[in-house]
Amino acid sequence: MWLLVLFLAVPLIEIGLFVQVGGLIGLWPTLAIVVLTAVIGTSLMRAQGALAMNQIRSSFDQMNDPTEPLAHGAMILIAGVLLLTPGFFTDFVGLLLLFPPFRAVAFRWAKSRVRIQTFSTQQTYRAPGDDVIDGDFTEVRPDPDPSLPPSGWTKH
Repeated sequence: MWLLVLFLAVPLIEIGLFVQVGGLIGLWPTLAIVVLTAVIGTSLMRAQGALAMNQIRSSFDQMNDPTEPLAHGAMILIAGVLLLTPGFFTDFVGLLLLFPPFRAVAFRWAKSRVRIQTFSTQQTYRAPGDDVIDGDFTEVRPDPDPSLPPSGWTKH
């Protein structure tokens, strides 16, 4: 039900803001602001997205819980979608999601509402005496016996 309310409320808020801001500053400055926020937001999203990807890689490399970096990456992706959607309200929410302190608060709020059942990682343990030999091989087939007639099944 709340999703339906959200789908109805956001366009109405955007239309109301466009009318109000357009009435105050005019059509072209309003459109320029919308385009400018999309361009600035996209560049901020790229920078924040690169940082989030580095944090995700680092958490996987160090075998840490990747939940928080993945959530930050998802919020940055949502911010990008909101910034590319024309409107003042969606731009505002998108810019908020690009700021790490706001994402941290949003993550803590979401984490308090989600219950995780289990989380585990597997590590391979090797005893000191276990050796692994890495090698290449080539299959050597024996030459066919010249004294036998061809079988008809193979090309000799």
